[in-house]
This record gives sequence, C-alpha cells and structure tokens, in this order.
Amino acid sequence: MNNVIETINNRVSLRVYKDTPISDEDLNIILNSAIKAPTAGNMMMYSILKIKSDKTKEKLSVTCDNQPFIKNAPLILIFLADVNKWFNYFKVCGINNVKSPGLNDLMLGINDALIAAQNVVIAAESLGIGSCYIGDIMENYEIHKKLLNLPDYTFPACMLTLGYYPDNHKRNFRDRFDSDFVVFDEIYEDLNTDKLKDMFIVKENNMPKTNSCKAKNFGELIYKKKIDSAFSKEMNRSIIENIKCFIDEK
Repeated sequence: MNNVIETINNRVSLRVYKDTPISDEDLNIILNSAIKAPTAGNMMMYSILKIKSDKTKEKLSVTCDNQPFIKNAPLILIFLADVNKWFNYFKVCGINNVKSPGLNDLMLGINDALIAAQNVVIAAESLGIGSCYIGDIMENYEIHKKLLNLPDYTFPACMLTLGYYPDNHKRNFRDRFDSDFVVFDEIYEDLNTDKLKDMFIVKENNMPKTNSCKAKNFGELIYKKKIDSAFSKEMNRSIIENIKCFIDEK
C-alpha cells in the first residue's frame, strides 16, 4: 500500500486537538494543496476563509449547531463557492449586459470548493493534522453573511476544523456501507426491499435499543435525528435564502 492510500484509509474525523497552533510551513503546504485541486475550466470559482480569531471560532461553535469542539480547533477553513469574483471581472472587462449568475454557476462553484476542501483534508492528514467537516456552516445564513462579510453570489459549501492529533490518540474507525450498495455498473440500481435491509443490517444490529428519539429502528432514528430535526429545517431555510440571488434573474 502506498503512502497516499494509507493516508486516506487512516483518516478519521478529529474533534479533539493538541493545543498547538498549526505552523506556517504546514499551513502553506495545506493551502497550496487546495489550490492544486481540480477545478471546472480552471476557473477556481471558490474562496477560502482562514479563521484563527478566538471570538469568531466561539461564535461559529454556537451558530454551527452548538458544537463546543469547534472553538477549540487551532484553525478553521471555510470554503465558499465564489461566483462573485468572476462576474465582477466580466464587468471590469467591459462586457455589456452581463447576465446574473445561475444555479449552474453555483453548482460548479460548490464542486470546486468541495474538491479543494478534500485536497486539504488529505494533505493535512499526511502532516499529522486531523480535520472534521462541518456542514452546519450552511445554517444561519443571515448571521454568517454578516460575520464573514459574504456578498451575494457566494455560498459556504463547507467548513473544516483543523488541528494536530493529540499524542497517543486512539482512532475510532466507523464502518462504511459495502460497495455493492454504492457502486453500480453502467446504470443506477434502485435497491429493492431485500437489498435495502441487507445494506442496513449492520446499522440495525448495532443500534442502541434505547435512544433519545424513541426510535424503533435505524431508519426512524436517523430520520428523527437528521432529516426531521430543527437543524436540518434551519439549514434548508438558510440555503433557500442564500441561493435566491442565483434564481432571481436581473
């Protein structure tokens, strides 16, 4: 197994960090790895916000679904889909009647941002720096817009907390679904009842018999905890509010 594959397989989400700032050398390597990521048409329709301020980290630990570990991360990186820069540049170039960015531009920007983020995750892991994806940055649109000075035609695709692994940290590897349920040949397979039960059998067997949601099975547990939760509803509201500028033609 080569070093890249070993790094990928050894990575876990890290939510506790050594109390050591990330060195400038390591940070430069990480950010350069982001810049080297594949990007649609070499347009790099994304921006990266470096967050080191304790005040901002404290705020994000509350606005991102009340997760205290966020404020303890030495570094936070927020990856924005950023169509704003390009369309401002088009105007600088004197292009007449520049159309407003569309959902296609937004989706390409999100793709670019997430690909760059994953490059950061793998590069950081190779340097002994753990990370955790925070999708909750998509919540509380109005608060984050003001906090981060986000103009229209930008979208916070994801957030990463980053920090060195604590000494002798025990990694907790979580099972993934078998590839038979994820990888299909040529065309999509709509899994039937039996295959869905096979897909989730390990999850069902490992599910706590008593849980705060009073769920009878794993599907009900995840539905109540994730899909029908307050944070999920807020995320949906915020996303709709954020992308209105991409839908309203001007």
